[in-house]
Amino acid sequence: MRGPHNIWRLIRTGATLERTGAMTVVLDAFEAPKPLRIAARTLGWPFKWLGYKGDPAMPPVTRALTALGPAYIKFGQVLSTRPDVVGPELAGQLKVLQDKLPPFSRDEALAEIRKELGVDPDVIFAEFSEPIAAASIAQVHRARLADSGEEVAVKVLRPGIERAFRKDVDAFYLIARLVSVLAPAARRLKPMDVIDHFNGVTRAELDLRLETSSCAEFAANTADDQGFRVPQVHWFLSARRVMTLEWAEGIPANDLAIIDAAGLNRAELGDRVLRLFLQHALRDGFFHADMHQGNLKIGRNGDIIALDFGIMGRLDEYTRRVYAEILFGFIRRDFRRVAEVHFEAGYVPPDRDVDEFARALRSVVEPIFGMNATQISMGRLLNYLFEVTERFGMETRTELILLQRTMVVVEGVARSLNPQINIWDTAQPVVADYIKQNVGPKALLRDLTRTARVLSRFGPKLPQMAEQALIRGIEPRTAPPHSRMHPLLAAGLGAGAMVVVAAVAGAF
Repeated sequence: MRGPHNIWRLIRTGATLERTGAMTVVLDAFEAPKPLRIAARTLGWPFKWLGYKGDPAMPPVTRALTALGPAYIKFGQVLSTRPDVVGPELAGQLKVLQDKLPPFSRDEALAEIRKELGVDPDVIFAEFSEPIAAASIAQVHRARLADSGEEVAVKVLRPGIERAFRKDVDAFYLIARLVSVLAPAARRLKPMDVIDHFNGVTRAELDLRLETSSCAEFAANTADDQGFRVPQVHWFLSARRVMTLEWAEGIPANDLAIIDAAGLNRAELGDRVLRLFLQHALRDGFFHADMHQGNLKIGRNGDIIALDFGIMGRLDEYTRRVYAEILFGFIRRDFRRVAEVHFEAGYVPPDRDVDEFARALRSVVEPIFGMNATQISMGRLLNYLFEVTERFGMETRTELILLQRTMVVVEGVARSLNPQINIWDTAQPVVADYIKQNVGPKALLRDLTRTARVLSRFGPKLPQMAEQALIRGIEPRTAPPHSRMHPLLAAGLGAGAMVVVAAVAGAF
């Protein structure tokens, strides 16, 4: 579906923002420069009559994003947790996107369940409610199982959502392509790769079998985390477009008045949200990547309950160590080490000056130490960081996109619960513990042990490999003499490898 015809989608986007009155709100919230305002008005105003009308009862931006479709709604959900970036007025408008979208009918949901599970819903459920929450991609019903009486949550995808979502993402591809052509300085951000990554992650939300699997894995990983809970899945009542979980009773994380009335400590909850996210990302390499307030509940006992596992992030062990070392360096204000880690990981081109990069990092981070969240403008901070990374030629790391985006969202959630939170003080014990366990002599010994185990699997083949090396060593070579290995050296290496692996194999 990609191609020039998506220009129509871009025109419709600008026209919808104009028609709903959202254009001015958005441009003001982002403090858009004059050239961008002119371009946006040029795209939107002449075609205003082509824009979607939306629901006049909604605030302008919410009205526009809801009318434009799922991908736009997802974007709005992320921004809703960052009043410091988009301003309190716009953030307030966007919060309604989290769980209050117009639902589809109960009968349509039951028809989807019948088609997906191949069973009459009346046989499965003794009770099945009207929709209790409707999001951009799916909605949730409360039900009671006929055989056990257990209360469950049943998630059902919106009819036709797959096609609607593809249309939105196609428009994003066109935007990324235009950015690559018209703004060469932005190519280092790999806009096409970014959209590819976004597309792959969000398409996983459109197969609830994958979400069911993610939920089960996440529950297993976090089973021993104090003050955190993940609902258990019902595998046999889940399919591609239907997912069934145990019912989780709790207070919505954005309902601060009820949280206060329940006598819960919001400051402690805010700290715990941030700590748990870092633990999951660093310890497990598997984290909830859509942790806005609409996907979190607070149990009456103070437990944080996670919901909606359509977008999960995964980091390999090397990336987790790099990320931890960078965070730890910031916490210790060791900007030279932070800079070195960026160079060692290949995040910054090797021809740049490490000391200059360290100085630039210090200029960004040093001013915010000791401040609470109310004194920090993350919008200005992120803009400055972008300027620094551009100056030093850093390219976008697609494997870190979800982590970076989720960190912004989680900090927004923690900030809403505890406005005085200091992210560095909260992160320090989690990152320090990870560093202690995974960077240093203990980690080196563990890595060598794993390497030895892998080598030991080749033990039976080593004699043959050594013999082949000897044969190749004494055969005539057409390559230059300096490129050949001496036969005695080859034999010695082969024998040495056999001794080492034999010893290792005996140890295991």
